[in-house]
Amino acid sequence: MKLIVEIGGEKREVSVTREEDKLLAEVDGRSYELVESRPEPGVYLLKHGTTIREFTVLPGSKGECSVSGATGSQAAIVSDPRKLSSRSAAGAEADGVAEIRTQMPGKVVRIIVAEGDEVSAGDGVIVVEAMKMQNEMRSPKDGTVKRVAKAEGDTVNAGDVLVVIE
Repeated sequence: MKLIVEIGGEKREVSVTREEDKLLAEVDGRSYELVESRPEPGVYLLKHGTTIREFTVLPGSKGECSVSGATGSQAAIVSDPRKLSSRSAAGAEADGVAEIRTQMPGKVVRIIVAEGDEVSAGDGVIVVEAMKMQNEMRSPKDGTVKRVAKAEGDTVNAGDVLVVIE
């Protein structure tokens, strides 16, 4: 199945198929043979050769999700080109409210925005420390910060709403 994945404003064509215990992925014409495991819901370990990468994926609405890895957290929009309609071509998927949530338990170490601030897609809004790593959560869309639900120093649980953007 071919999909379009948009991360940080850049779109990539991605094709993924399963073959026995392997995951065959093609990204912008480059092929990868991966071994996948899921130690817990939303957590993926991908092995390519001798390299293992861990990713946490939290689904959102309208094809949006938050993907966290060793280099931080990014908002991603996954779409099936066969299902694209005129509404998505007009940017309708950016409408509505976006809730930025934690992927795992941790502690809020820095709040970058305040209620009423204007943000662009990809702007950092809050930093959460989990498992001794700091992850900067980014805005999945352009908009206005409607609510900052946590304060610096707060402990958070997986799935807690941190920031709401309209």
